[in-house]
Amino acid sequence: MQDKKDLLNEKIALAKLGGGAKRIEKQHAKGKLTARERIHLLMDDGSFDEIGVLVTHRTKDFGMEDQIFYGDGVVTGHGTIDGRPVYVFAQDFTVFGGSLSETHAEKICKIMDLAMKTGLPLIGLNDSGGARIQEGVRSLGGYADIFYRNVMASGVIPQISAIMGPCAGGAVYSPAMTDFTIMVENSSYMFVTGPNVVKTVTNEEVTSEELGGASAHSTKSGVTHLTARNDLDCILQVKKLLSYLPQNCEEKPKSLPYETKEEYRDELENIIPDVATKPYDIKQVITGIADEDSFYEIHKDYAENIVVGFARLAGKSIGIVANQPMSLAGCLDVNSSKKAARFTRTCDCFNVPLLVLVDVPGFLPGTDQEWNAIITNGAKLLYALSEATVPRISLITRKAYGGAYDVMNSKHIGADINFAWPSAEIAVMGAKGASEIIFRKEISAAEDPAAKLLEKEQEYAKLFANPYSAAQRGFIDEVIMPRDTRRKLIRAYALLENKAVSLPKKKHGNIPL
Repeated sequence: MQDKKDLLNEKIALAKLGGGAKRIEKQHAKGKLTARERIHLLMDDGSFDEIGVLVTHRTKDFGMEDQIFYGDGVVTGHGTIDGRPVYVFAQDFTVFGGSLSETHAEKICKIMDLAMKTGLPLIGLNDSGGARIQEGVRSLGGYADIFYRNVMASGVIPQISAIMGPCAGGAVYSPAMTDFTIMVENSSYMFVTGPNVVKTVTNEEVTSEELGGASAHSTKSGVTHLTARNDLDCILQVKKLLSYLPQNCEEKPKSLPYETKEEYRDELENIIPDVATKPYDIKQVITGIADEDSFYEIHKDYAENIVVGFARLAGKSIGIVANQPMSLAGCLDVNSSKKAARFTRTCDCFNVPLLVLVDVPGFLPGTDQEWNAIITNGAKLLYALSEATVPRISLITRKAYGGAYDVMNSKHIGADINFAWPSAEIAVMGAKGASEIIFRKEISAAEDPAAKLLEKEQEYAKLFANPYSAAQRGFIDEVIMPRDTRRKLIRAYALLENKAVSLPKKKHGNIPL
């Protein structure tokens, strides 16, 4: 259900349209807006300057010479969003179904080149039926030109793709190579091959929505990072997402004004259950740490055993990666490792400091995980965090077991500051499993094996089910009380603000893809 805050934001956005508000509100009620209406809502009032408005296609085959439309199915240009200059393109489905032609692609490439030269974010509003069939290889070449620029711009400027209509075939690869993808529910879809081809080849009956709709890609494939209820919600999310990012890789995200107050948070004291096997919601920890209403979750419905998203801490943008005990006990698996690795690398690209909240009992066991390459996928997260040069802080709230302890931003892979709550348990495995292995002979020889196991469990837990052994070796920098966490983090990030790291000289690393 749409909450009051969302409704208020949409009404504010519609209010800026002045005399055109009623017409657009009517269109908005139907769910879809035109390309120019979308741009008008996205950009600051009067700031948009269009580039290439008089461009037309060059095709003379199949009667196309008589079908001339200025702009050729895409609106391109630049303007400001909340005062920040950006480049934008919006495909126009009312012109040849928004299909991509040679000149259509040239217009997009032109603003991509300009965005790279000037170090400004690029936002694409995608609504296209795909390549223009009448142009053959010229339209295919146009897609490749765009793909190449997506790769060249990757990690240099933020690239955000809003899928606001169909996106099929080769068209899906450009959004897939951008930093973030947002899909509109019930009116957008993405797939390489459509339902008709799927039926012909595999004999599967599937709808466009089932095959590549927002729900499928937000829950099953993870292709889309965010979903929106309608076009207006999508535009608002693009603006919100941009607010956490800098203009380019040479800058830091803009900080919001913040006056330091009494930063203790008593609500953090009672989140961790007394029973170690009982789950709790890590989002409560995030809410208690971050500035009020600042947490913006990414990939919310995909690989829910790990939570990633942006937040603000004392007005400054940070990225959060956190195990979620409410799902699979917080274990790392194939999908959660990929999700966290991708988000980590995005934050590192754009100078967003990382906070890693750790409560992980290990990697998820089973043939499904092993056969789907948990080894290389788990290594992706290990690689991403090891490579990241932004300020990196970890907080162990409860369990940090086995290899997952190493992977989740441990001191050993370059974390700058590692905190732990008194409830933290840092060990190779849980006390019960460890005791069954270490004291197997003693337990089997005992008159009461169950009592002996319990005794040995307590012995092992006393040694390892706490953060102090790790702290004695410097693997944990400080054991802190939960209520003091926010204050400690604000101070730590302030100390790390000018962190500078030089990686070994190389062409690029070889991440285990």
